[in-house]
Amino acid sequence: MNDVLERLAQVLDARKQADPDTSYVASLHAKGLNKILEKVGEECTETLLAAKDAEHSGDTRDVVYETADLWFHSMVMLSRLGLGPQDVIDELASRFDLSGLEEKASRNP
Repeated sequence: MNDVLERLAQVLDARKQADPDTSYVASLHAKGLNKILEKVGEECTETLLAAKDAEHSGDTRDVVYETADLWFHSMVMLSRLGLGPQDVIDELASRFDLSGLEEKASRNP
């Protein structure tokens, strides 16, 4: 699974400097972080709506599709900030053997 995310991260990094007229990722970077964040928010909303629909219909195809879009745009955001999927995976790994309540309590207020 990490291989797919790492391959995507490499493609996203390579496309940062591509021509914005021919690369969607380059066009997002050219518009700046706020545009990237707008897309993350839009995809988040679409994911939430798809999940609500899936709960009622039992059809989960749209929630998977929208989650893929959310992950993609989140990875564009991470790339913009010089981060990648391994940074997130490392954070998740550090939370094993720690209850969610303990992890939340350990955050700085």
